[in-house]
Amino acid sequence: MEPGTFHGSTVGRFAMSASILHRLREVLGDRAVRPDDGGEDEGGGGIPRVEPESTEAVAAACGLAHQEGWRVRIEGRGSWMPRDAPADLTISTCRFHRIVDIAPADLIATVDAGIGLDALARELAARGSWLPVDPPGRPERSLGSVVASGTAGPLRHGFGPVRDHVLGSTVVTGDGRVISAGGRVVKNVAGFDLTRLQVGAFGAFGIITRLHLRLRAQPAARLTLLATGPRDVLTRQARALMEDRLAAAALELCSPPNGDPDQWCLWLDLTGTDAGNRAEADRAVTGSEVTWTTVGPDQADQFRAAMAHAPLTQPVTIRIGVLADGLDETLDLLETTLAGGVVTAGPGRGLLRWSGSPDLAALRTIRQVGAEREMPVTLERGPWPLRKAFGYFGAYREGVGPLVSRLKKTFDPDSMFVVSLEGNGAEV
Repeated sequence: MEPGTFHGSTVGRFAMSASILHRLREVLGDRAVRPDDGGEDEGGGGIPRVEPESTEAVAAACGLAHQEGWRVRIEGRGSWMPRDAPADLTISTCRFHRIVDIAPADLIATVDAGIGLDALARELAARGSWLPVDPPGRPERSLGSVVASGTAGPLRHGFGPVRDHVLGSTVVTGDGRVISAGGRVVKNVAGFDLTRLQVGAFGAFGIITRLHLRLRAQPAARLTLLATGPRDVLTRQARALMEDRLAAAALELCSPPNGDPDQWCLWLDLTGTDAGNRAEADRAVTGSEVTWTTVGPDQADQFRAAMAHAPLTQPVTIRIGVLADGLDETLDLLETTLAGGVVTAGPGRGLLRWSGSPDLAALRTIRQVGAEREMPVTLERGPWPLRKAFGYFGAYREGVGPLVSRLKKTFDPDSMFVVSLEGNGAEV
């Protein structure tokens, strides 16, 4: 059976779904199988959904899909990426939400990939530990979704990208193999790092079912400062703070919510001891050309939550790798090429995120200019027609594309996972 054989008619689609449900229930039992995933494929209807509770069950589902020639879309909690990729069934990790182990003394944890970020944060805090990962879209997102898409937030400034917090992983391949890489210790990598390969791969190399994490001690105190003003003044101030090597946990530039060009925000987050935070805050304020306001804990939490939610108010989100010296030029490019949108940028972490309603031609212009300036442009989220046409990563540098294709062939021999890495050039 070819993938999607019956997608051409409603009757054929129903017959195929019924057949898939029957086979899945034979292998996995009734508890793990649902008749409709609640999303839509390109034909406009729901498809069978599998919610396994173990890595072995995921492997069984993938093995059966490989055997039968079914296309699979991978889903966490369905809160970030639209549930619209054309497929024959969905495999969700939403029932993978166990905390296997937390070792506060060693600052490591082992958890299922389907656990929600806020649920994990609460359990870690109760043990004096912290995972400094704050991606857009939380609190609804699963940890596996964040790792698979590599979506770091403002804390990347002080604590590094998502891959720096992942020590090991367990992944199920497209043909049902289970691969475990890395481990529960900080230095446990020999040869090719398969775990880091999974971070930001959007599921192209397998379904992440379990993760070993590097933790931090829960900070004793947190202090937030906020400044508003014209964009170029704030970006200049951000560069000055970086040159002074301020010990910031986050330094984030945010576009004004009302479109006022004089009301951009620069958010400075400090973590550590009260005395240490105050000393760094004094350094930031001394000689500053902007006025800093200390933000109370409740207001700071509200601000962080609003910033994390902002991309979800728009249908498309892209991220651009850009250094501080090129930030203003890149923001000008976005302003002239893409209408409106929500912007957050970490001048010290080399990452800019834009969310809005772009057309494909404008996105291609951004990617082309980005390639000329050696700035990677990644499509983080958007409707399937756009993902298919534009691709998550777009064109690779010479020689890299064939390597990625061979890697995908290794982990997903018959391309069962519906993932668009490069795009096909089609119009949407």
